[in-house]
Amino acid sequence: MAPETEIPIASKPAASRFARYLALFYAAVFGLAGAHLPFFPVWLKAIDIDAAWIGVIVAVPAATRFTVLPLITNYAARRPSLRGALIVLASATLLGLFVTGLMHQAVAVFVVFTLTACVWTPILPLTESYALRGVSHYRLHYGPVRLWGSVAFVVGAVGCGVFADLLVAQHLIWIMVGLAALGAAASFGLQPISARDQATPASGGSRHLLRQPGLLAVIAAAALIQGSHAAYYGFASITWQAAGFGGSTIAGLWVLGVLAEILLFALSPRLSISPVVMMAIGSASGVIRWLITAQEPSLALLAAVQLLHSFTYGMTVLGTMALLVRLVPDRSMATAQGYLAALTGFVMSSASVVSGIIYARDAASIYYLAAIMALAGGGVIWQACHTLAIRSAP
Repeated sequence: MAPETEIPIASKPAASRFARYLALFYAAVFGLAGAHLPFFPVWLKAIDIDAAWIGVIVAVPAATRFTVLPLITNYAARRPSLRGALIVLASATLLGLFVTGLMHQAVAVFVVFTLTACVWTPILPLTESYALRGVSHYRLHYGPVRLWGSVAFVVGAVGCGVFADLLVAQHLIWIMVGLAALGAAASFGLQPISARDQATPASGGSRHLLRQPGLLAVIAAAALIQGSHAAYYGFASITWQAAGFGGSTIAGLWVLGVLAEILLFALSPRLSISPVVMMAIGSASGVIRWLITAQEPSLALLAAVQLLHSFTYGMTVLGTMALLVRLVPDRSMATAQGYLAALTGFVMSSASVVSGIIYARDAASIYYLAAIMALAGGGVIWQACHTLAIRSAP
């Protein structure tokens, strides 16, 4: 994309407004995610929801990715304005989380949070679509705007961890509601983009993707490796709290993983290894990470293991995206990404439910399941490399 200096003088104020409000909205979206992922399970436990129900409830957002999310994003993409869809979804998320905070019975929390997740999970893919169209229209760079999302994730996790030490755990949900309120408010500041600029060409003729064994292997491997994080997302904070770690320490452990991930993405242009090897590294790192975590290691070792998140998550993403570029034509990329999101959501939600059942009997066993999933993902992509002629060159 063209640098900002090439924007005509008359358009610079509009571009600046677009970038400023989009950065704020990104910050709100990822700040909420940073607070929710580590501490929503802690809040569920604090209101006496048992482990099996926690596993089911935290699986809901992943489940909506392969059920409701494609329907909403496809509908929104046909509307004249993505901005309007984001305002509605952000406002509905605020209302849903507020009502969730008033619930204290497992079934009630499940029902309300399910409805909330249906309007929450489509926000990020729609934001990415709005952002890419906007930065192209205003001739901006995407990275400096998107960066605020990663920063806000860290701030959200740390901030909620500090509050977890200062407040009763039953009140953590209101921190998330506050961040959702920021997102709803920020959505109204998003700048309109004309219907002509938002028009999206149809990407028909993509059914052939499901007949490509190599592509299906890549998607399956990515879903298994990323799905192995389900136990971590759902129960790591609860386990660490039970081990005596404070909220700030728990937040710090989460932040370590995200910082390592950001560093890997920053250095990725300098990497010269093949995408198949990248995914294999993600798989092997997952096996190591989850097996060590299952042993309830010391804080120092746990902190070191958290740095492997850059490989289990980040390296897997890099390898997956590189292979999709090789295997999928440009006109079908959106469809392929949809298949990837759907299968990953299915695997992760299923693993979360199973982890909840297992956790009630033996907490460490959920990480053994995660290690098996990571190993299976590596096996799939490595076998595909040899039998389906997926090129392994950089």
